[in-house]
Amino acid sequence: MEPQSRSFPSGRPAWGGEAWQMKDSLWSMDLFRCESVTLRTHWVLVVMDQYTRRIIGFGVHAGTVDGVALCRMFNRAIRGQGWLPKYLSSDHDPLYKFHQWQANLRILEVTEIKTVPYVPLSHPFVERLIGTIRREYLDHMVFWTSADLENKLLDFRTYYNHHRTHHSREGRTPETPAPQPVANLRSFRWQAHCRALYQTPVAA
Repeated sequence: MEPQSRSFPSGRPAWGGEAWQMKDSLWSMDLFRCESVTLRTHWVLVVMDQYTRRIIGFGVHAGTVDGVALCRMFNRAIRGQGWLPKYLSSDHDPLYKFHQWQANLRILEVTEIKTVPYVPLSHPFVERLIGTIRREYLDHMVFWTSADLENKLLDFRTYYNHHRTHHSREGRTPETPAPQPVANLRSFRWQAHCRALYQTPVAA
């Protein structure tokens, strides 16, 4: 049975336990396009953990993406990870049929899972993440080069994984495995993220 179709006794993910145990067993990935200040097209590959909603990383490429570029973007996105998932979910983009990409997955010993063709809802979490990145971040900032875009996306990853709470995770962040003690709301300060685009309260 594919991990995507796994059901939970309560009808929704049990984030406090079972889902955390499945952390890094299934990653999802997708591509989206954005333009620099000079109107040069850049492609971004985003990789996320399906169960914790954690952003694994980003791969950025300026110009047309082929099989070699896709492998480079993926390897860039997962750099620093001490492990790889058992499964990787992707859509039916022709890019994923390139020989270089298929060979890369075989070398990494990762099994590819395909979504239902022409049904975006079969790939909901990463699609929603891309929408969040656009609405909450890229629509409010500019970038000049691939390196500039990648650095700013990494800032967003830190904010998203460690500070942005999620309703689907019962108010916890992707990097929070269990409920945390309630903070003292009478003693706190504001912490800035993503070049002060966001601010979150932290204990003083």
